[in-house]
Formats: sequence, C-alpha cells, structure tokens
Amino acid sequence: MTLTRRRFLTISATAACLPGALAAAPRYWTGQALGARASIRLDHPDAPAITARCLAEIDRLENILSLYRADSALSRLNRTGRLDAPPFELLDCLSQAGAVHRASGGAFDVTLQPLWALWAEAAVQGRRPTPAERDAALALAGWDRVDLSPQVITLAPGMALTLNGIGQGYVADRVAALLEAEGLTDILIDTGEMRALGIRPWPVRTAGGSLPLSARALATSAPRGTCFDAGGRDGHILDPRTGGPVASPWASVSVSAPSAALADALSTAACLTPDQAGLEALIAAFPAARLEDVRPA
Repeated sequence: MTLTRRRFLTISATAACLPGALAAAPRYWTGQALGARASIRLDHPDAPAITARCLAEIDRLENILSLYRADSALSRLNRTGRLDAPPFELLDCLSQAGAVHRASGGAFDVTLQPLWALWAEAAVQGRRPTPAERDAALALAGWDRVDLSPQVITLAPGMALTLNGIGQGYVADRVAALLEAEGLTDILIDTGEMRALGIRPWPVRTAGGSLPLSARALATSAPRGTCFDAGGRDGHILDPRTGGPVASPWASVSVSAPSAALADALSTAACLTPDQAGLEALIAAFPAARLEDVRPA
C-alpha cells in the first residue's frame, strides 16, 4: 500500500527587533511531531523554551484532533458516537469544516471516514472496494447527521469523522498564534499547509512556480498527490457523490486564505469541483480567500 502520511513539519520564526537588541543566533530542533519528521528554527534567545511550548501545543492538539491516537477526543467520538463537553478546538475545527461543506455543496465532507477506511483496507488486500461496499460506507456519511453543541457532539450510529482535509492547517494556525504571543513576528509554519505571519514575504512553491507569502496561509491539494494503489490510479481525495476517488479536472489547486485551516479545506474542496465556474464560485463564498494556482489534469 502506497498511502502514507506525507507531512514534514517545519517552523521558522524571528523575534521582534527591540531598540538596541542584538540579533539572537538561530536555534534548531529536529525530531518528530504530527506523526512525521519535524524541524523548528527560531531566532530568539529563549528558543529552547519556546520550542518546548510549541511541541507541547502540537501534542495537546493531537490528543484532540488525531485519528492516529486511540484516546484522542476525535477517536473517542468516532468509537462511541458521543462526546460530552467536547474541547473547543474540536468544535472550532468542525464548525469550519461545516462552512466549507455548505459552500462546496457537500463535496467537502468530513463524515467520509468509513469510506476512507474501506479504501485503505481494500488497498492493503490488493483490491478496490466493490460497489456494494462503497454504497454501505456512503450510507454512514452525512454532515446533517452530526449534532454539534458546546455541551455534546453526537453522531448517527456507524458514523465516523476525519479531519485529514483540515486538521493539519488548523494545527498550523494554533502554533502560529502561540509563536506570535511569544513576540515572534516573521513566522513560517509548514505542516504541508503553509502559514505565514508578519510582513516578511516568504517564497513558497506551488505547482506553477513560486509566490511570496506574508500574513496569509497557503494550501495545495492534488487528487493523485497520494494514492491508495501502487499504480497511482486511485487518489486519496474521495468523492461523496460516487464513493470513489475523485475524477478531477485538476492536477493540483493552490488556495490562500487568512487561516491555514480554511486554505486546507478549500484546496481539498476545489479538487472536487467539476469546472472553472464551480471553482470560482467556491472561492467567492469566502471573500478573503484567493485562488493562487490551478493545474489542469
């Protein structure tokens, strides 16, 4: 099976320049975060302590949002169909997912976890899901069957959620806010989705080249960027209308927005739009978002 977690977390940040202050030597940390290799580069005299706080925040968020931790808030919700007193971050992330779901006409759907799990398990077995299996998994989906409130989140029987199309961006936003509160001004966080703070323009790459990113986030999605099968036929972005990998007219779509969570979700949803008009309508639903690069398939 070729499907893997492709993320590589990198964080770069610089302290605000105070009158008479000397520039701090950059401090580097490398290790593991978000289930992948990670590196943090901070130009700040308290870099070790700030790095530790970043890692603690990432760990805290994974305990809420991760599908890969059995006792995370999301995993417990999926297991029991109910989560009392849900963490704010899970409610916030799901609320943003719901906004993109509505704007995309249901194309962006975090309730497809049973379908995604079906495709992943079938890939391990060296096959594709049968039409009957797809239909059964799709019958468990439906954003209208998710009940969100500050008191409790409930799912209909058999349902499960995934934040794979928005969670990495959400983590980038939260870490950016932490670093900004520490007095760091020029920040670039890369969790696979980019989040930049400050006026410094960071050169970031899209499929079509490079663009300067400052005070915004950028996300790129590619329907076949990651595939279930070794032949690269079955991409990881699943279509809730068919139960199979999306037959997208786009090879990749890059979207920028004020937050990485929004850019992440919109770039994924964009891959599920059938034409240029649909793509432009999706982005127009969020006035602060921009379509930065589109590559035809």
